[in-house]
Amino acid sequence: MHNLLIYGANGYTGQLIVEEAVNKGLKPILGGRNKAAINALAEQYKLEARVFDLSDREAVLSNMEDIYLVIHCAGPFEYTCLPMIEACFATNTHYIDITGEIWVFEKLKSFDQPAKEAGIMFLPGAGFDVVPTDCLAAYLKDKMPNATKLELAFSNLGGGPSHGTALTAVENLHRKNYVRENGKLAEKPQGHATKMIDFGEVKHHCMSIPWGDVSTAYVSTGIPNIIVYMGLPKKMLKWVRLGNYIRPLLKMEWVKNMIRKRIKKQPAGPSPEARAKGKSCLWGQVSDDKGNKVEARLVTPEGYTLTARTAVLIASKVLSTDYKTGFQTPSTAYGYGLILEVEGVTSFN
Repeated sequence: MHNLLIYGANGYTGQLIVEEAVNKGLKPILGGRNKAAINALAEQYKLEARVFDLSDREAVLSNMEDIYLVIHCAGPFEYTCLPMIEACFATNTHYIDITGEIWVFEKLKSFDQPAKEAGIMFLPGAGFDVVPTDCLAAYLKDKMPNATKLELAFSNLGGGPSHGTALTAVENLHRKNYVRENGKLAEKPQGHATKMIDFGEVKHHCMSIPWGDVSTAYVSTGIPNIIVYMGLPKKMLKWVRLGNYIRPLLKMEWVKNMIRKRIKKQPAGPSPEARAKGKSCLWGQVSDDKGNKVEARLVTPEGYTLTARTAVLIASKVLSTDYKTGFQTPSTAYGYGLILEVEGVTSFN
């Protein structure tokens, strides 16, 4: 049997992935640097535990040498992906993670050829970031092969951010927004573009954000102009735009530490009840140079629930030797129908 390691298993999303994996009949090895938390979780599920820190290269390699696939859940991935990637090359281990960070996708793209030569797959963004939006983008590209512009949007109804998501956001507070223009990443001010979007079930005011698809959808579709929107209350827009003027302050570590402390006082993530009631609405539209347009929508379970399901679905495929080597997005590896394999997801409409 191939060994699966879930690293960062004790985090909020990591625990959801562990639960989903066990429910699907898998027996993952649980990894992380918090000895007490990892051992307690392993005891709860009667699984093997491995405690090691990604900063200890020798420990990483010794714990990874018999691993076939790792689900990397320990962010911010900007800091944690490279030590894990290095170990995956050294141990011939397939890699998936749950990042949504543009710069992680951009960095991992550079390992495409070496990964192909090593016979392993790197598939970042195996969760809500970016499985549903990536599949929606690929579906729309199939409907309009000559599309030159792609717009994507999502709005979360219920739930809320986990500590990990919020802490990753803190690391990016000082950065600008990004879109893709003529095939290149382009900096934009935060809140530079807004749009009222009809998600089918609801209409929401949306603002452009630097979502992972600005990187991954270009790989999946080749469409040169890409923008991603997120639904949010209109009154929040002024606060987002304020960040454009105080960005130097947001770079300061004492400011980040103050925000981190406030985050850690909050619940680790949405409650099971909130996740069960919540859902995510997604919209996408492609257009060509003649002004023709095609749009589609999806409704999925709440984002963290979806992440657990998609990460384990992809892991199960890799464990059964269903994978493509090199850098992959969800849709380049498994087609846009991947999202429709997930319980609770509607068909494209």
